[in-house]
Amino acid sequence: MNVARKSIIAALMTGSMALGALVGAAAFAGGSSANAATTTGQAAPRAAASPTGTFVSNEDPAHEATESAAREAQEDAGQRPTVP
Repeated sequence: MNVARKSIIAALMTGSMALGALVGAAAFAGGSSANAATTTGQAAPRAAASPTGTFVSNEDPAHEATESAAREAQEDAGQRPTVP
């Protein structure tokens, strides 16, 4: 084999390995869109959920003392609270 042909084959092998590394890194890194949380500038209130996935209100007296009337009304209506 001549030197030019060896150089071309070496360049193709190097490019193939680099492309394989990039594809492998992308496959195992996980998608950023799957892990990204969408927010509107403030954190959404966390609420307890039962094993069935329905909303369960926190009726602890210490917790109730810090709630706003709007939040308590949403909890009483069985809705997931959207106000602080």
